Amino acid sequence: MNRFAFLLDRLAYEPRRNAKVRLIADYFRETPDPERGWALAALTGALSFRHAKPGMIRGLIMERADPVLFGLSYDYVGDLAETVALMWPGEPRANRVPPLSEIVEGLTSTAKLDLPRRLAAWLDALDEVGRWALLKLITGSLRIGASARLAKTAVAALGDHKPDEIELVWPGLEPPYEELFAWVEGRGEKPSALDPAPFRPPMLAHPLEDADYRAFDPADFVAEWKWDGIRVQASAGRDEEGRHVARLWSRSGEDVSGAFPDLIEALTFDGAIDGELLVLREGRVQSFNVLQQRLNRKSVTPKLIAEFPVHIRAYDLLVEGGEDLREKPFMERRARLEAFIAREKNPRVDLSPMVPFADWDELAAARLDPASAGAGEDSAAVEGLMVKRRDAPYVVGRPKGLWFKWKHDPMTVDAVLMYAQRGHGKRSSFYSDYTFGLWTEDDAGPQLVPVGKAYFGFTDEELVELDRFVRKHTINRFGPVREVSHTEDLGLVLEVAFEGVARSARHKSGVAMRFPRVARIRWDKPPHEADRLETLEALIDLRGAARAS
Repeated sequence: MNRFAFLLDRLAYEPRRNAKVRLIADYFRETPDPERGWALAALTGALSFRHAKPGMIRGLIMERADPVLFGLSYDYVGDLAETVALMWPGEPRANRVPPLSEIVEGLTSTAKLDLPRRLAAWLDALDEVGRWALLKLITGSLRIGASARLAKTAVAALGDHKPDEIELVWPGLEPPYEELFAWVEGRGEKPSALDPAPFRPPMLAHPLEDADYRAFDPADFVAEWKWDGIRVQASAGRDEEGRHVARLWSRSGEDVSGAFPDLIEALTFDGAIDGELLVLREGRVQSFNVLQQRLNRKSVTPKLIAEFPVHIRAYDLLVEGGEDLREKPFMERRARLEAFIAREKNPRVDLSPMVPFADWDELAAARLDPASAGAGEDSAAVEGLMVKRRDAPYVVGRPKGLWFKWKHDPMTVDAVLMYAQRGHGKRSSFYSDYTFGLWTEDDAGPQLVPVGKAYFGFTDEELVELDRFVRKHTINRFGPVREVSHTEDLGLVLEVAFEGVARSARHKSGVAMRFPRVARIRWDKPPHEADRLETLEALIDLRGAARAS
């Protein structure tokens, strides 16, 4: 466990990507099985423990330290694992330091009532860094700047392999990945995927900038609508006993089949489709706000299925009848996809149409007016364009120059900063999470009503300025939250960008923004000149009118 803790500690302080890869690869090279396999599972987010939760950690530390002191310390540090690791009154080396494999096995198999005692014994045996690593493992948020892709790149570095090769065999593997390490080190055969409906890592796009597309020949590219839904992968096939198996995967590889039994029942084909999950009513695409009513539900009732019928709008065909098409050019895959959709005639799957254009100016005009460019009555559900090279293979990750996303320009409002809270990890010393509001009128006169929260969009230098403003103009405190001066004359205006807005009964303001972020700090604008709540309500009405027309 100490070696794994040392690795996490080094990664947390190492800013260079290639250096992180070397650190992880060296750890894998020097650490035997199954320890390195469990470390790889932790780095790729493949571990979860049913009974080990943050609440258990809080309970243990408050039994051993003053609860008020813990609360103040947690507020200041901003990270649960780091706070408890520093405060824990343990006796390092008093007990045997457990290996990582023993900890994983214990967290997985120990009964819920016995787990606090066992966790306390581990914490007693470890030093501060070891306790921090153990608690990070339990909370599942390592926050060390090492993604799953980076860890797989380090695995590939153990042999003569590319990271994409690791991605392709990954879906059929399980921790502690002994067969994977044997293959990359030349000691075993390439792992074979036995899953008839596996997840295949998706290809992603880069944002399209003027400097990008003006340098390209438009004849080398095609375009299609980017729908305002959830990117999914529908995979289906037959297992070794001939039974049909179908699954629906999220972009990150999470199996979400259980939330959409009606759609799974309709996936009778043999292959894999990359597409967008949408709600269709009477053939028309509904807004993302409507789709949200089907997402993250604990139970799926017949009424919910009938009210929010889900649908896949297909972008790409990855596998057909056992044939992997990902290395073929996009236009060849597109032709196969069109024939596949026409042949299957699946009422739950249709084809995302292409957007014809002769030059970039024509495509730019289509982006601004989807209704006139072929999107028709579904134009309100279009959030931009996907621009793809005709000869692009389906490559894992975000390769340069092959796929681009050209989204609509975001909507913006000028809102007043109302509350602030410290961030986590590297931001734990700064007030970086902001609640902002817009003006409205009631019997008492002008009032600010909160409309959203944002915690990104600004630079590190701007964060320092925002933190300084929060500390200087705090007028009240509610636990970890600071209320910031927000009168008509004294306050700070933020230009907030967002992708969409909808009415919401769950919010005090009655509206909910999608993906809000700080676009600009309006030092030049006094609070009384910030926008009103009616501005957002008007945007909702405009979108509704566009959809109705």
